[in-house]
Amino acid sequence: QVRLVESGGGSVQAGGSLTLSCTASRNIASGYCMAWFRQAPGKEREGITYADSDGSTRYADSVKGRFAISQDKSKNTLYLQMNSLKPEDTGMYYCAGTPIYCHTLRSDAYSSWGQGTQVTVSS
Repeated sequence: QVRLVESGGGSVQAGGSLTLSCTASRNIASGYCMAWFRQAPGKEREGITYADSDGSTRYADSVKGRFAISQDKSKNTLYLQMNSLKPEDTGMYYCAGTPIYCHTLRSDAYSSWGQGTQVTVSS
């Protein structure tokens, strides 16, 4: 398994932006499906976007047009650019990965998880 470490969370006002980073302990440049999930207090974990091993991406409707996933393969780092943040975006954000073609936002498809980074959006 690959070890994942998230960073970049924080507190921001509604309408603001944040960029989350997820650094992997090994090369995820090829063959890996990488994703971001989030979990709000009292709610189930929600898959919000993935970047699959074939380069395809997918976004949950709740973040489409506001969030963007990207990778710097030379740094083994996954990013989540979050714009136009809303209070409902508040939660713990997790990076996840699996060394296969996954094409899904189901959490049970991912074998490696980071510890999470907190994002709080105030109105």
